[in-house]
Amino acid sequence: MLIARVIGTTVSTVKDEKLTGRKLLIVRQTDEFGEPVGKPYVAIDTVDAGIGDLVLTAAGSSARQTNITKDTPVDAVIMAMIDS
Repeated sequence: MLIARVIGTTVSTVKDEKLTGRKLLIVRQTDEFGEPVGKPYVAIDTVDAGIGDLVLTAAGSSARQTNITKDTPVDAVIMAMIDS
């Protein structure tokens, strides 16, 4: 799992049918203090996150383990919002 901050949204009108209706958010990994590190990447949103939210993400095969992303072609998923 990685801590990341949602920094934007992206739109794709042509995509795999299993992704239809799913929100694609641009996130950037942060350190434990919320400071940005690493490069931005796109993640499927499963928790209704928004710009500015601090979230937990999973990548690789782990990203396909949620009920929403099971058997879908995703590499990153937002699976939780961090409260504190």
